[in-house]
Amino acid sequence: MIDPQEALRHWGITEAARPAASPGLINGTWMVTGGVLQWVNPIFSHDVNRDIASITGHLAGRGMPTPVLLPGDGGRLWLPDPDGGCWRMLTFIPGRTLSRITDPATAAAAGRLVGRFHAALSDCAHAFIAPSRDIHNTPLRVAALEAALTDHPDHALRPEVEPLAEAILSGWADWLVRWGAPGALPRRVCHGDLKISNIRFAAESLDGLCMVDLDTLCRQSFSVELGDAWRSWCNPAGEDDPTAATFELAHFEASACAWMAEAPALSGAERESLAAGVERICLELAARFCADALSNSYFREDRMRWPEVGRHNLLRTQGQLNLAAAAARNRAACEAILRRG
Repeated sequence: MIDPQEALRHWGITEAARPAASPGLINGTWMVTGGVLQWVNPIFSHDVNRDIASITGHLAGRGMPTPVLLPGDGGRLWLPDPDGGCWRMLTFIPGRTLSRITDPATAAAAGRLVGRFHAALSDCAHAFIAPSRDIHNTPLRVAALEAALTDHPDHALRPEVEPLAEAILSGWADWLVRWGAPGALPRRVCHGDLKISNIRFAAESLDGLCMVDLDTLCRQSFSVELGDAWRSWCNPAGEDDPTAATFELAHFEASACAWMAEAPALSGAERESLAAGVERICLELAARFCADALSNSYFREDRMRWPEVGRHNLLRTQGQLNLAAAAARNRAACEAILRRG
């Protein structure tokens, strides 16, 4: 793997790179004056940078602030790394990043920005170049959990993982009974990972500035896109404290109303699909965390707090299961809010 200082030379920068305060779960991030250096995990095709360049160009053309890729030596937008990943440099948008939402006003600000983001991309005809990673294919994620159980029969955490896995599988089966297989909804240009830490806020106000971490840009349904957003925005406890996981209806109402005021017009089927999407994505992420508690191949764990391999992902699994149950209890109230618009 190329050293960050060596990577910076591609952009003619000699300044020392500083590790970002929030490095993220997948990529590596360093700060320099006016820019953000990232090592992009090999799970992403290098062509994802071409998609980012196209979508950010469209956003800028619609007046939306956005980080943009900076060309380096020879005009190249990324530097290949021998490990299969790549390095890139993005412009830095001053402001602040939040790890969770603690009040309805902040939830409304997030919804307002995301609604503008979706509206700005509603006429985007970009054909994505990078292969789709199909992250929100819930049946596939559930199947991956079943495979992990088969592949790791003697894992040290297996006795704790197994009852959580059974609860996930049962919860998904119940979801399918209520809603049926995920249907054919309009596929919109979406961010793909709307957790609150991927929204940049103004330093001294609640104004949402822009979206960051754009590797997940894709076409998918708003049910999936907003299900993932509300999973993050409506749980002030975050992902690491399962006992405190809750679904704040006030956060949902504030963000949903703000989003609908800015977003493109929805079909009736889209509107009806939104509330059920929250529970679906909670179960899907629980399945991913649970599988990774055994395989330890995807999510970065905090080994300072949880030294045992897989323990952090096990806690995350329980948190998402608890959140799925809370979202299910609030589903009828969410549907009423969405109908009011």
